[in-house]
Amino acid sequence: MELVRWNPHRRLTNFNDRFGSLFDNFSYPTLRHDDTVTHGDWHPVVDIYEDEGAFVVTAEIPGVDKKDIEIDVKDRVLTLRGERLSDRASKEDTYYRRERSYGKFERTFSLPENVNADTIEASFKDGVLKLEIPKPEEIKPKSITVH
Repeated sequence: MELVRWNPHRRLTNFNDRFGSLFDNFSYPTLRHDDTVTHGDWHPVVDIYEDEGAFVVTAEIPGVDKKDIEIDVKDRVLTLRGERLSDRASKEDTYYRRERSYGKFERTFSLPENVNADTIEASFKDGVLKLEIPKPEEIKPKSITVH
């Protein structure tokens, strides 16, 4: 997945497709993320934005311990993976409704060229993972003073 600017109107263009698929997939538990439908697994939702000096990725990963999160960078691909374990305190037959998903997850993102993987910083607080990816020098805007 390339870093692409968010466009709030993009989701409106395929409303008919999404609404039609609601009935097609009525009998299957599904999770929607971007333009894909996945069955039986989950992916943390992310926001990706840029500020003056870095690209920032925030991922919602509630219920996952930070020791169970893996972050790898290889060949300009950032991979986020881990596992949310099921709360087995209650037996299956005592649930009235069970909507939360559990299991392993993996998300991958393409990074811009010349990003130094050693400079990426990660923090985790209140179930939100934040990755700060410093921009390479070529991408940073440079101001030139006119004399």
